[in-house]
Amino acid sequence: MPLRGYGVLVGQAVDERAEGGTDTPHYQIRLRAAGSDFRIAVNVLSSQQPSELLFVAQEDFRHPILPALAALPDGFTALSGQPGGPALDYIRGNLFDRLDMRPLPATQPGADNDLADKLHHFLSRAIADPAARVYAFGQRWGPEATTPDKIFEFSPGNGIHDIHMNQGNSGRFRGDNGVWQDGGLLFRFPATGRWAAVFLAFQSQGWHTDDTTGHVVPDLTEVGPAPRPASGEPDQRVRIVAALVNPAGPAPETESVTLVNTSPFHIDLAGWAFADQQKRRHVLRDLVIAAGDAVRVTVSPPMQLGNSGGLITLLDRRGLKVDGVSYTAAQAGREGWTITFH
Repeated sequence: MPLRGYGVLVGQAVDERAEGGTDTPHYQIRLRAAGSDFRIAVNVLSSQQPSELLFVAQEDFRHPILPALAALPDGFTALSGQPGGPALDYIRGNLFDRLDMRPLPATQPGADNDLADKLHHFLSRAIADPAARVYAFGQRWGPEATTPDKIFEFSPGNGIHDIHMNQGNSGRFRGDNGVWQDGGLLFRFPATGRWAAVFLAFQSQGWHTDDTTGHVVPDLTEVGPAPRPASGEPDQRVRIVAALVNPAGPAPETESVTLVNTSPFHIDLAGWAFADQQKRRHVLRDLVIAAGDAVRVTVSPPMQLGNSGGLITLLDRRGLKVDGVSYTAAQAGREGWTITFH
């Protein structure tokens, strides 16, 4: 069953605290939103081996979901867990490059070398700026009318947890699986006009999951969101390197996506597909791309590359993600210009 109470909490960061120890420690954040206090409990150590979490951060995060997030009021907003909205999905949302994730210890001596240090880097900036806002995606708890918060002691207890990937789980956590319900932390700094983002995953989680259940796709020889794909995973054998999403001239426009075969062998793309932000597909037919070659593919309805920002995902004939990119309204605003990626 997917998470209950999935959504995003928006507010001003006012305090932070790193927990030590080995008994599922968290990085605790106190948030103030619409007159109420909340605690964000961020996992920094897994109870399953390997225990170190995978981490990726972007100092200048750009993505088509940001305008919708900026319009949200302070407080908790429930999200439906569907494509096309502001919900997060590490696999389908094209939020970051899987190969950029790295395992990090929860805490260890030294500077800027563990999860606590990385989270403090962003939280200290947010706390120092009253206009900055934190966007915490995860599962809501509370308010607990008779129970003060166990960390910051405000009352009533109130908060959000599961601030990490919430699909591809196995064992006793398999029941938490779902799509479009991943956790994460986003930071908006109005003074600079920039956003930052932090994404976390457990090494025991699978990267390729079922589009309905969020369970690991069967028959893969290995699974896991480790930085390097396993031998049975198709990640990045073919890359999306460019797209013409706003061609010159009146509608209907001829939109296109350019691919490069990064592998040392020819690949038959028949039965592969592109998917847009709403997961509408354009299926490829009679197309073989030679090793090292590039090919420009014209896409057609029902797939649409909107000028207000969007996603482009490449799927193999099994429906597994091979590559994915996102683009913003600003990138799409130059009529006739091709957007490049990577």
